[in-house]
Amino acid sequence: MALAAALTALMAGCGGSGNSEAISERPGYLGDILETAYDGNTNDLLTAGLGASGLASPVAPAFADPLKPTAAELRRLAIHTNYRAMLDMTPAGGYGVFYGPQVDAQGRPTGGEGKIAGTEYLAYADDGTGRRNVTLMVQVPASFNPQRACVITATSSGSRGVYGGISTGEWGLKRGCSVAYTDKGTGAAPHDLANDTVPLIDGTRTTATAAGARAAFNAGLSEAERQAFNTATPQRFAFKHAHSGQNVEKDWGRSTLQAVEFAYYVLNQRYGAPDSSGTRRLRTLNPSNTIVIASSISNGGGAAIAAAEQDTQGLISGVAVSEPAVQLPANAGLSVRRGGAEVPLSARTLIDYTTQANLYQACAALAPSVASTPFAAAFAAGFASPALPIAPNRCASLRAAGLLTASTTAVQAEEALARLRALGWEPESDALHASLAAFEVAPAVAVTFANALSRASVKDHLCGFSYAATTAAGTVTALAPAALAGMAATGNGVPPAGGVQLINNLGKGGAVRDVFSVSADTGLADWNTAGALCLRNLVTGSDAAARRLQAGVDETRRNGHLRGKPTVIVHGRADALLPVNHTSRPYAALNRQVEGAGSRLSYVEVTNAQHFDSFIGLPTVLPGYDTRYIPLHVYLNRALDAVYAHLTEGTPLPPSQVVRTTPRGGTPGSAPALRPEQLPALAARPAASDAIALSAGAIHVPD
Repeated sequence: MALAAALTALMAGCGGSGNSEAISERPGYLGDILETAYDGNTNDLLTAGLGASGLASPVAPAFADPLKPTAAELRRLAIHTNYRAMLDMTPAGGYGVFYGPQVDAQGRPTGGEGKIAGTEYLAYADDGTGRRNVTLMVQVPASFNPQRACVITATSSGSRGVYGGISTGEWGLKRGCSVAYTDKGTGAAPHDLANDTVPLIDGTRTTATAAGARAAFNAGLSEAERQAFNTATPQRFAFKHAHSGQNVEKDWGRSTLQAVEFAYYVLNQRYGAPDSSGTRRLRTLNPSNTIVIASSISNGGGAAIAAAEQDTQGLISGVAVSEPAVQLPANAGLSVRRGGAEVPLSARTLIDYTTQANLYQACAALAPSVASTPFAAAFAAGFASPALPIAPNRCASLRAAGLLTASTTAVQAEEALARLRALGWEPESDALHASLAAFEVAPAVAVTFANALSRASVKDHLCGFSYAATTAAGTVTALAPAALAGMAATGNGVPPAGGVQLINNLGKGGAVRDVFSVSADTGLADWNTAGALCLRNLVTGSDAAARRLQAGVDETRRNGHLRGKPTVIVHGRADALLPVNHTSRPYAALNRQVEGAGSRLSYVEVTNAQHFDSFIGLPTVLPGYDTRYIPLHVYLNRALDAVYAHLTEGTPLPPSQVVRTTPRGGTPGSAPALRPEQLPALAARPAASDAIALSAGAIHVPD
């Protein structure tokens, strides 16, 4: 009772709500709440009991029964999978030295396992139909101090499930902050349409009938539609991001704000003072006495920015994000300059530039000028061999379509590379095109977002694409039951993942894995140029399908108004998935245009940094990432440190700047260990040659 009285006094002293009987009400959109306590030894919030050494192990934790994993086993594997998917897990790359569970909140390696005791709460946010079922999760560490209350958001990156933001949540848990997560309406586990099974909130699977409104995702087909679908296209899967029919990106801000509201509810149920009747809890913890930092990376970072823009209740105190995916307004008239030159094309939406990457990247990867970049030789050997000249055929098909003009593969490839630069990619991204093409990143993202923005059903087979398991030769086959059983933990929500591949239904000779398909119109194995052109037409065309997608895009555009919240955005200059010229650079200019002198946004651009830190930690697969790139995650943590210090101590935010890191160098595949001096701090007073200039609608970034 002493704690409750102290908190009541604290609320009054901070202004509170002006109503000592303001009740902590359960949000109406919340479903049943699953509450689980972890002792910090056998199991914990951050590592699922694996500890820092267990997360570092490439050997994934196993299931007792591979066909029937328990919810606890799925959670453990999901944390292992998602943490490793975000970060370089090698000590030479920084794990255990600059970041990781065994590094404390002050950035000091401890040598321990970094397990964090606490309680985890899981629930759906829904509108009552059971069709939305966005997963929300709140973690409250045992070290949470209600007298220094803090919350950070860790919305999932990519198309992942709710644990997709665990590497961001780590920062908060170490600080004793509660962490508010959401899968933002995406998720790793599919609706298996052949067998009519669906995932539940904890990742376990059951029949769609048994799940009913408890399904994390159901494709929403009638039984007759499902049977007809299976007859025409057997062994297919529907995924929530692509096939929910809800254009979930338009709600990513709302989902993040709901996660914050869920956190407030949980915290007040635990720490709030009792009301006068002693039966309910007051809103003792509220925005007047609780720090909330919206954070995450990639799509999750974009969701944090959307939440800040939509925060009419003042729930969010500040923002710290890395490489955010943000969709800018159409025709905003923004100016982006690098060095002495205006960037020719900027501020395009993700579906716009990704459908361009989908067209040109495989061809550009063959350019002689990038032959020494990571995976370029392997890409050429695998995708440009005489036996399987997929990439050269893509170049030829682009020429036939009038998108390239040169007559030889080498010159076409250089032309494609130049086209990507003209479309907004920085020269520093050149070295990444081969590896991203080989990993089929652009096709997977383009197909997923095209479906989502169009509100397409799985039965629409937009542009002839579907998702299925395949044989080694690329033909559709049944997925191994064990792979499906564990996909909530192993998948990332887009193909290729968890044994599911992207399928071209319209290939010559029938449905086959997209990358191996022979185009019906050209008769070439050209990586389905026809499908790529169809996706591009959805962005540029004027037919009904194009208008549907374009309307969906308009629902996802952000307005740049962060409501004066202190914000730090960090982005890697070399990012080839979310290029800086289409995301963070123009967003910073937009924010200054909208907020003027009231803007409190600092933009930090990091050299020698790109989108996928985890790729740096694959020296045997992607040698050269280790010698060229530093972990951007370090700078997300520093951005969080800066915003937290500003909110708690009044420390000024670092000005907008370029941070010039030093890559590790050495021999590709065996780079020397990263050293502190290679990762300079955010400068309180950057040199003139590093200072980024922002004015209304304009940004000038030094070379």
